Amino acid sequence: MLNIALPKGRLGEKVYEMFEKAGYDCPSIHEKNRKLIFENKEKDICFFWVKPSDVNIYVERGAADIGVAGKDILLEYEPDVYELVDLDIGKCMMAEAARNGYIDQIQRTKRVATKFENIARNYYASIGRDIDIIHLNGSIELAPILGLSDVIVDIVETGTTLKENDLAVVEKIVDISARLIANKSSYEFKKAQINAIADALREQTEQRKEKA
Repeated sequence: MLNIALPKGRLGEKVYEMFEKAGYDCPSIHEKNRKLIFENKEKDICFFWVKPSDVNIYVERGAADIGVAGKDILLEYEPDVYELVDLDIGKCMMAEAARNGYIDQIQRTKRVATKFENIARNYYASIGRDIDIIHLNGSIELAPILGLSDVIVDIVETGTTLKENDLAVVEKIVDISARLIANKSSYEFKKAQINAIADALREQTEQRKEKA
């Protein structure tokens, strides 16, 4: 049986719709209950819901054969997995943002508030900028407003929250979208089954892009 880790929430629901459309359905997943694991023994698949930031852990450690994780999670935690398909959903971007009118003082260390420490370090190292990272877990936008940091590095979807707090994007760091990932060992032993799913999801993604 192929174990598939899906991220809880709206993204996971969209992802499951793609699996369902590809013929990998599990009717019990639509039942109103608090179950986390759903099996379709006829099709040898088992879905389970996990926190989005944990999908990569389940896949890397083999509890799941495949799963769907955001590119932000893959860049931040750098799990040892195969990235098979860009599903082109859950799209947003990782960006540097600051208060409107902010001017970077190159001669001093930039204070960066973020929960994506690895992404921030790699980005600023790539442009040779000295930084002081301030790790925050929530309400990142408050940091520059209250003078805790000069800028923030965070996920930006619509930009509404930034605008409402007198902040703006200074620099786009990387585009983010959902990716189908696979455990390396599972891929070797279940290659045909995993590739069939990957091909079906890739076809849907390409069709969606053509219609756009």
